[in-house]
Amino acid sequence: MRNIFFGIILAVIIFFGLRYCEHHKDEREQLEANTALIEKQLKNVGKLIVTEGSYAQVFSYEDSKRFYFDVLSARKKALVVVNADASIAYDLSAVETKVDEANKTVYILSIPEPELTINPNIEYYDVTQDYLNQFEASDYNKIKTRVERSLREKIENSELVTNAQNRLISELQKIYILTNSMGWSLRYQGEPVQTEDDLEKIKM
Repeated sequence: MRNIFFGIILAVIIFFGLRYCEHHKDEREQLEANTALIEKQLKNVGKLIVTEGSYAQVFSYEDSKRFYFDVLSARKKALVVVNADASIAYDLSAVETKVDEANKTVYILSIPEPELTINPNIEYYDVTQDYLNQFEASDYNKIKTRVERSLREKIENSELVTNAQNRLISELQKIYILTNSMGWSLRYQGEPVQTEDDLEKIKM
């Protein structure tokens, strides 16, 4: 009788042990599947976000040289018209992330700096130059440097930067929505991202 009793207890222990192992295995497989999906989506989001704008500006360039004890002078001048295409890009493939599988947490460690690219088309009008003071390559390089510096200052204070940041936030929202839907949490530089509004803190 005692052997039958111990046999029943042993069978019950084995049964529940197998059920526990199967349940634990299913949970582990689900966790691994979720982790793989999140890592894949993080890679898919890694693409360039580009905001473009067009700018037009007019510059005047003038240079004067004096000769023979300032008795003679030679001038050169030009009207410079600039049409430029500018773009701001975030290379999201360079975003550093870490997936903490045990705590079901995705960490965004760092986001690359935005890349501002300016392609100016420079045209010269009303060009006048004296024989002793003619346009040289250094003049054109000086004009180009001045144009790019002026455009960069103008663009950095324009809505183009804000638009690029908004595009960045919209892409990062995909990571938040994915992690939230799967019961995971998202953190940026250690701070929890619990709502889509929290992503506004990521703006540079």
